[in-house]
Amino acid sequence: MASAMGGLSMSRRDLNVLEKIKDPESDPTTAVVIDSSLPKDPHVTDSEVYERVARKEREIIMAMQQLEMQLAGLKPLVSEPVDEYQRCVSSLGNLIAEQPKYASARNNRAQALRRLYGDAMLLQEHTDPRAVAKDAKQSDRAEAAVMVLDDLDEVVKLLTPRSLYSGMSSQACKTLSMAHTQRAAIYHTSAKTINDGTVISAGGRAEERWSKIEFEERASRDFAFGGRYGNEVAKGLAVATNPTAKLCGQIVREAMKKEYGPGFEA
Repeated sequence: MASAMGGLSMSRRDLNVLEKIKDPESDPTTAVVIDSSLPKDPHVTDSEVYERVARKEREIIMAMQQLEMQLAGLKPLVSEPVDEYQRCVSSLGNLIAEQPKYASARNNRAQALRRLYGDAMLLQEHTDPRAVAKDAKQSDRAEAAVMVLDDLDEVVKLLTPRSLYSGMSSQACKTLSMAHTQRAAIYHTSAKTINDGTVISAGGRAEERWSKIEFEERASRDFAFGGRYGNEVAKGLAVATNPTAKLCGQIVREAMKKEYGPGFEA
């Protein structure tokens, strides 16, 4: 069925092309399959074990939330923020040691470390002003960067469906979306600031050798997957952070304007 746009009639094929401009990873024939009958975590299938582990995790997250309220000035600061965040990271590490395939704990440890050291942790001589540990040693930042990226890689590995048509729980879908989006945020920040600093030694990871455009492309890809699994902000950033997609989008938009006239922009 054709769709009206600024008084013009557009076919379903035209609309699909426009969707690909907005989201290069999109496929109009597929969608994430949410199955409420599946375990909340595909690797922690015993409900009692899951609830026990999730309860421990919630206690750690609540401690982080309380600390954020203190940092925001909504509550009196009762402890050193860096020390408290490090304790939370350590507690999440203990939980991961207990349940190494529990993806949510890895996702949250990555988030805590990002808060501590900032999204510029991969770059030398560049400190993220939003980081809690503003005077952290480069060696600490490098160690954190490796742990964060290893954790996020593992979350993606653990939770990505085996096929486009495999079902997943809503909890697993949300965690997977967050992992892609977090990794994208680090890559995006690195792409923006790489000219101001060299990539640190990151435990032999491939990122050590990436160029600015490689960081941009990987950020865009992760934002796209973050959007596919439910994060609309990440979906919108997928094209905005991809220079190739932006160029292709501009070329297609110009072609569509020539085809449909000025009404195409309406």
